[in-house]
Amino acid sequence: MPENTTQSYAKHARLDPPYHFFALPVLAITFLLSIWNLIRSFNFLHVWMAVVALALVVVAFKARIYALKAQDRVIRLEERLRLAALLPEPLRGRIPQLTASQLIALRFACDAEVPGLVEKTLAGNLPRAEIKKAIVTWRPDYFRV
Repeated sequence: MPENTTQSYAKHARLDPPYHFFALPVLAITFLLSIWNLIRSFNFLHVWMAVVALALVVVAFKARIYALKAQDRVIRLEERLRLAALLPEPLRGRIPQLTASQLIALRFACDAEVPGLVEKTLAGNLPRAEIKKAIVTWRPDYFRV
């Protein structure tokens, strides 16, 4: 996502064109073609090619998931530090009650909105989507994987 694009709840998802529009389709088509070849001519080579193609699809998805999990850990730490600086004392002690998903959603809230959103989140155990919808002034995140 270009850095000059305004983010909002409706427009914050990010697609990586080389990954989403090239690598994944190529791997999916390769897997489907290997299955097609296997059906047309069942032999060890075609079985092995289907297994290898499936392994490549799994590797592509796992690599993406690993990167997202590492990013989520960093966001969780960053938001805990941010909340410790922004929240009034009574709410500071409740930071550990926020789930990783809630912390990840709160990163989009501007500093002025954070205390109120944290209070609403803790009171209603709001899920990620509800927290994002409640944000009035969006704080963009251009560094996502």
